[in-house]
Amino acid sequence: MNPASEAVLASEVWKFHGDFPALRGVSVSADRGTCLALLGRNGAGKTTLLRILAGLSTPSRGTVRILGTAPRLPMTRARAGYLGHGIGIYDELTARENLLHFARLYGVKNRDAAVSKWLERVDLKRVEDGRVREFSRGMRQRLAIARAFVHNPDVLLLDEPFTSLDDRAIALLQNLLRDAFARGCTAVLSTHQLREALELATHVALLDRGKLKFSGLRTQAMLDAPPSIYSEMETGG
Repeated sequence: MNPASEAVLASEVWKFHGDFPALRGVSVSADRGTCLALLGRNGAGKTTLLRILAGLSTPSRGTVRILGTAPRLPMTRARAGYLGHGIGIYDELTARENLLHFARLYGVKNRDAAVSKWLERVDLKRVEDGRVREFSRGMRQRLAIARAFVHNPDVLLLDEPFTSLDDRAIALLQNLLRDAFARGCTAVLSTHQLREALELATHVALLDRGKLKFSGLRTQAMLDAPPSIYSEMETGG
């Protein structure tokens, strides 16, 4: 990849938890406007890598850059959107109050209009004044998706974004991501829902027990038979 076009870069990244290496010299990158799907079984290191890319954890060794800068810099975080396992929204606030809070943190201009737009896009406008503690798991996930998109980030880092979404909501998220790619946004996402991820991905990276086993273009063969890609990539097929 052309270094000048890389939106996401992880070079020789190691992460130790005590003596245990959760990541072992992982190197991946994603050009602007592309989608990298992180694949792997439970414990492969996908979430660890995404948290490092998001600046929520630091690598033990190696280099990480988002849009050419360190992930923890405020200027970097203002241009990135992150969705993790914990969802990261406030139960005691309403849906609108949640998005207004994050829009303020990101320095979004015309916050009221931006919040209304994203509540509408994730089909939560009708419950915008409802407390999040009263929401279903799927509604909370859709609100978290709106939070990740509300500032029109240049990079999206998504950990299991399809969790708890029904088919309609999955299609909605896929469309939101395609719209983001069309404006040049880059995404790195991990998921166990292979078909949904592969329909979006331009590239894939397979992690296995902290090691990078495969990195390359997403092929039509992978999309045609998602469950078989693990064995194919692990054997170099």
